[in-house]
Amino acid sequence: MEFVYVVKRQDLFDLSFPHGFVARTPDDPADRVGLWTRRIRDRGFFVERRWAERDSALKQVIPYTLVTHGDEVFLLRRTARGGEARLHGKLSIGVGGHINPVDLDGAQDVLDAGCRRELEEEILIEAPYALATVGVINDDSSDVGSVHFGLVNVACCETPAVAIRETDVLEGSFVSRRALREMARTQREGFETWSALIADRLDEALGAL
Repeated sequence: MEFVYVVKRQDLFDLSFPHGFVARTPDDPADRVGLWTRRIRDRGFFVERRWAERDSALKQVIPYTLVTHGDEVFLLRRTARGGEARLHGKLSIGVGGHINPVDLDGAQDVLDAGCRRELEEEILIEAPYALATVGVINDDSSDVGSVHFGLVNVACCETPAVAIRETDVLEGSFVSRRALREMARTQREGFETWSALIADRLDEALGAL
């Protein structure tokens, strides 16, 4: 039985819901990203995942982290040996997953702890990295999207010494921003939905650092 961190939709949003990627920008006087993040910290709680998957009144909080070095972004591809068939062969620029009760153990910030755990379970980063929240992502256009809310982070690595841990289910390498934008334009169906939405506004995402 898995428990995941959620927030009630009505406790997260005001009258309108964002769609797609919303970058954290200094010219946003309301600092909506900061507001949503604070509400998640203040109002979030754990619930059994099987119930959360069926209830669109709840938003499961998913840290979704881009890994960068200089002007390059780490691009991942899920192989056919991965667990979810719908993701086989899909390209992704985000590493993410649910926040679980284990992330409360000794942590001052459950969101930061969950983000780092998910990242370090899939990626081996051999040098220090700085972690920053650069935006959020919301897509209510699908059943899966309607019950999830992404906190988009960037892990800025000091060196390109980054590798995949589970090489049987994932492949990955750094690509330039320019190449990534072109791939997202010409191979859009090959990207996971959240990654495609972020790639559309990649400079805004990384410019939020």
